Amino acid sequence: MNWETRLTKLLNIKYPIIQGGLAYLAYADLAAAVSNAGGLGQITAMSLQNPDELRREIKRIKQMTDQPFGVNFAIGQHGRPYEDMVHVAVSECVPVISVTGGNPKGVLDIVKDHPIKILVLVAARKQAVKAEALGADAVMVVGQEGGGHLGRNDTGTFVLTPQVVDALKIPVVASGGIVDGRGLMAALALGAEGVEMGTRFIATEECQSAHELYKQALVNADENATVVIKRSLGTPARALKNKWTDHILELEAQQLGYEALKDYINGRANQRYINEGYIEEGFAWAGQGVARINDIPSVHTLIQNMITEAEGIRRKWEDLG
Repeated sequence: MNWETRLTKLLNIKYPIIQGGLAYLAYADLAAAVSNAGGLGQITAMSLQNPDELRREIKRIKQMTDQPFGVNFAIGQHGRPYEDMVHVAVSECVPVISVTGGNPKGVLDIVKDHPIKILVLVAARKQAVKAEALGADAVMVVGQEGGGHLGRNDTGTFVLTPQVVDALKIPVVASGGIVDGRGLMAALALGAEGVEMGTRFIATEECQSAHELYKQALVNADENATVVIKRSLGTPARALKNKWTDHILELEAQQLGYEALKDYINGRANQRYINEGYIEEGFAWAGQGVARINDIPSVHTLIQNMITEAEGIRRKWEDLG
């Protein structure tokens, strides 16, 4: 079947499926596998130590795929300068840059005179309108079901996606709770022209930076296995529930502020769980879609299964017509 949308044409990809930025996880191995399977894989830039590391990772993915790929810039969370990293992506002529976690204007200003497609992740209609006005080529809209950092208003993907679609002229990508072909078809029915998935791509063979205990925790999880932390800081984010997140929520309930929380919510605590497998000594991002993750396939198998399931739904719809 034909899977062409404005998004696939914009990014020159076969299927309208984007892999999320995935801090400390999205490196060349995973990104190349996604791109080779027909989607858009992405490298996470701000998890790397410096511009030289980013340049090496970009060169590595270029050796692993001849398909389009992206570099994700998660800005604004820690105030770390990102400009030098963006200049590396520009000098390496990456096809796509995505911006999450902050005002995209700084990145867009650097990239605007270059033939690089810009995707911006948003969690509200107002943010989406602003991103379009600043020059984004497409927006990815994440509902409260998603893993990692979310919007402050708890709006679900099913409500937020059509709101943003109706407000914009550029393509919209749905994100949050999407893990399979049913989610892909639901997103298209809502007016989106593709999907972004984060959590689902962690539970794959090629996500080599994710510890096996993290992957297995995703497989074992149900719809009640995640919690939202950091609400008291104004930066809500969804993670797998464990003793560590229970303690974070206890501290938040006492309204003790960032100083009391910083050692529990920093990148090192995240890495202890997701990279090293200390599953009670840190935290791990995950969306509510974990309830529908039941295996750890190759990326190619995952995407092919998604497309097969989605094509089955399309045929049913056509038969009903």
